[in-house]
Amino acid sequence: MSKMIAVQVSRGGGPFEIVERPLPTPGAGQVRLRVEACGVCHSDALVKEGHWQGLPYPRVPGHEVVGTVEAVGPGVEGWAVGDRAGVGWHGGQCYSCHPCRKGDFAMCTTSRVTGITHDGGYASHMIAPAESMARLPKDVDAAEAGPLLCAGLTVFNALRHTAARAGDVVAIQGIGGLGHLGVQFAAKMGFETVAVSRGADKRAFATQLGAHAYIDTNDGDLGEQLQALGGAKVALATAPSGAAIASLIPGLGIDGQLMIAAAPHDAITIGAMPLIMGRRSIRGWYSGVATDSEETVAFAAQAGVKPMIETFKLEQAEEAYQRMITNKARFRAVLTMGHLHGA
Repeated sequence: MSKMIAVQVSRGGGPFEIVERPLPTPGAGQVRLRVEACGVCHSDALVKEGHWQGLPYPRVPGHEVVGTVEAVGPGVEGWAVGDRAGVGWHGGQCYSCHPCRKGDFAMCTTSRVTGITHDGGYASHMIAPAESMARLPKDVDAAEAGPLLCAGLTVFNALRHTAARAGDVVAIQGIGGLGHLGVQFAAKMGFETVAVSRGADKRAFATQLGAHAYIDTNDGDLGEQLQALGGAKVALATAPSGAAIASLIPGLGIDGQLMIAAAPHDAITIGAMPLIMGRRSIRGWYSGVATDSEETVAFAAQAGVKPMIETFKLEQAEEAYQRMITNKARFRAVLTMGHLHGA
C-alpha cells in the first residue's frame, strides 16, 4: 500500500476532509504505525475549531491511537516491525529546557502534542516520535484501548498521585467520559468509591461500574452527604462545571484533597476558610507520558477496567465528532480502521 487515507482539517472551524496522501517514510527517531483505532477526544476541538493558537493547517487530529509498527526510522531502538503500540496526548519532549527537566512537560518550550503539533491518528497510518509510543499487549482490543491512552490515563494517573490509600473514601464527581473510567479505576485500586452525579436514575449504573455508594446531588447538600460517609480523602472532579467542582470542598475530610481533571470554562470560586480549617488542598492533573500509558493499559487489562465506547469507521469522523462534542456519545467515540487494512 503506497497510499494512506487521512481525515484532516484545513482551517480552524472548517469541515473534516477525507484525503489520500503518499505513505510517509519515518525519519530519524520516528516510527510509522498502521493505525487500528483512534479515540475521539474533546481536546480534538482544539484542532477542529481552531482554538490552538498558531496551529499549522492542514492537520490530522487524534491522540488516542492504537496501531502496529510498520516501519522504523534511523536511530530508533527497542521497536520492531509488528510491535503493538499506543500513542497518547504527550507526543515527546526536548529534555533540555527548564520545565522539561523538572517534569513539567505541559510548559516545555519544545514539547510535542499528538494530533496538534504533528499529525495524529485520524488516519490509516501515522508517523509518531518514538518517545511518544507506549508498548501495548498484542491481545488488547484496539478500540477499547484507545480511550485508555487519554481519558483512562488522566484519571488513573490522577488517582495514583493523590494521598489516598486502599480503604480511603474517594469521591468521583461525574460519571461521563472521564468519570465512568474514574469510578472503575478507583474501585479496582481498593478505595471506598463514591460516585457523585445528578439524578436517581444513575445509581444503578454507578453501582455497575463498581461504586460502593452513590450520591445524588438533587438529594441535598453534597458536602453534608459526603461528610455522612466520613468525608472524602480525595474528590476527583471529572465534570467541567466550576460550581459543581467547588461544591466538593466541604465534603473533604481533614487533609482531604480536591483533584481536578476536568477543565471548566467557568471560574471555580472557593472560599479560603474551608481549606484553612480542614487543612484541605487543591491540585490539578493532566494526562501523562508514554510509560504512564503503558502502566494504565496494563492495570486496566489486569483489573478488568474497560471504557464504554461507540465505534465508527474513519470515514464517519464527522458523525463521531458531533456525537462527542454534543455529549451524546456513551461514553467515548472511537474511529476504527480495520476495513482500510482488509481486516
